[in-house]
Amino acid sequence: MAQPIQLKTNDRIVFIGDSITSADRHRQAYAPLGFGYVHFAGNLLWARHPELNLRIINTGISGDTVVNLKHRWQRDCLAHRPNVLSVLIGINDVWQLMMEPDAAQTASTPQEYELTYGQLLAEATERCACRLVLMEPFLFCRDCHNEVLQTLRSYVEVVRRLASKYEAVLVDLQTEIDLLSRKVSPEKWSSDMVHPCLWAHAWIAQQWLLATGL
Repeated sequence: MAQPIQLKTNDRIVFIGDSITSADRHRQAYAPLGFGYVHFAGNLLWARHPELNLRIINTGISGDTVVNLKHRWQRDCLAHRPNVLSVLIGINDVWQLMMEPDAAQTASTPQEYELTYGQLLAEATERCACRLVLMEPFLFCRDCHNEVLQTLRSYVEVVRRLASKYEAVLVDLQTEIDLLSRKVSPEKWSSDMVHPCLWAHAWIAQQWLLATGL
């Protein structure tokens, strides 16, 4: 199990991923952190550690797969020289492969996902010496026979293996969603099983803070 993260003065915390991370961060009303879990986690970090002068950066982009991350890794990750790097990626790889196979030019199979993701993490740790936080991709679904959920589990296992390999903090979102979905219907979490409603974003931020010890 990874050790809790210890923050230092002027640390840079970069959150990178897809639309769940972006959460409309480009819109003036929600800039620069978006309206989602990065907004909640970031503002709580500032509130808890006002003396540290933390820099919190959201570089999520809607629709991204792990290949899209690779294409912008230098600009949107390494260039910020993160001390802490948080990554949430994978649901678009699954969704495009299953629902949009003719347009899935950047989607990766679980094997390709693991290779590309691992390369990105290796580069980040070698060049920035940053602590990693890996978040399980997730689907708000209680139907264990759902084909998308079944496929997603292979990607979740990849994230768990990479977290172990790189001694990253693991935010086990799908694991916790599976447990809570027995009591809270998926429709309360999300209107489309993918994009969290506002309280669910707050819940994700809570899970992130608990996992990191921050």
